[in-house]
Amino acid sequence: MVSLDKAIIARLETHGEKFEILVDPDLAYLFKSGSKKDIVNMLVVEEIFTDARKVERPTSELLRKVFGTTDVMQIAETILRKGEVQLTTEQKKKMMEEKRKKIVAILARECIDPRTGAPHPPHRIEKAMEESRIHVDPFKDAEAQLNGVIDALRPVLPMKFEKVRIAVRVPAEHAPRAYGTLKEYSIQREEWQSNGSLIVVVEMPAGLQGEFYDKINKITSGSVETKIVK
Repeated sequence: MVSLDKAIIARLETHGEKFEILVDPDLAYLFKSGSKKDIVNMLVVEEIFTDARKVERPTSELLRKVFGTTDVMQIAETILRKGEVQLTTEQKKKMMEEKRKKIVAILARECIDPRTGAPHPPHRIEKAMEESRIHVDPFKDAEAQLNGVIDALRPVLPMKFEKVRIAVRVPAEHAPRAYGTLKEYSIQREEWQSNGSLIVVVEMPAGLQGEFYDKINKITSGSVETKIVK
């Protein structure tokens, strides 16, 4: 447990009131970045404050009114999930970079260049984000920031969300093993032939085509047959 003098404040402002808790900076970072799923050992002091620095506390009535409970751990988890945490500059920078990478990964996977029909490579997306000076919120889910990022990128990087359907025929000797990989995608139709071969139609974000072909060709030693279904 970190000492009190090294604790940081997590704060939630709601219902016209302010609620604060004192938390371990490293564990708070792990929680806010998604690496830690619970708040075990998070609190340096198991108390809720209206002003932690002045050691001012809310009444039980106020806690029940706002949170529906006086349970410190339940309230603390709400504060951590919905509020702001005073992380160090280095922690915020690291979280921002991790969130940026998640956004880039999603766009590379699910978007294509409408001019070519091919996905944008991650490095191209990263460069466009830098040129557009896009701000990434370290505390906001990557998915929740996508629309804003896409709107900012479109003037310099045309993007289109698109899914593709691919018909796949796998020879009998590779079918059982290949089926496990095919299940990683959205199977629209499947048909096992009398000779043991497998025919399926899978749907996926257009940006995943390259990855899909690499996987299925490797598993079948290149003997698979594929076709885009219009």
